[in-house]
Amino acid sequence: MGGAGNYEGAMVRSIMMLLLCQLAGTVVQEGTGLPIPGPVMGLVLLLGLLIWRGGPSQSLHDTAGGFLKYLGLLFVPAGVGVVTELQVLKANALAIAVAIPVSTILGLVVTGVLMQRLLRGKADA
Repeated sequence: MGGAGNYEGAMVRSIMMLLLCQLAGTVVQEGTGLPIPGPVMGLVLLLGLLIWRGGPSQSLHDTAGGFLKYLGLLFVPAGVGVVTELQVLKANALAIAVAIPVSTILGLVVTGVLMQRLLRGKADA
């Protein structure tokens, strides 16, 4: 029974760490006025923290894995929102049809170029 309590305590600490990083990111975003969402800044802060600590603890790894397992459920409200705005989507269908493939291709090209440069720099080191 003691093992379950330890696991739950570690899970609560892991969730608290994730939420505190999100809060810190929101505070930083509000304080600086940068056009980056607070939760995204929180993820960057979390990444820095994890790099500094040498990686996630096992409990953080397990907790994040549990969240990721059910990540698809978070898209249900977004899907409902899309259905309620079908008139707007129809009015902007051409712009959407152009923007999606262009942004996808641009993202792939930027990612590929960045990866090549990072790998080239690592090979030189």
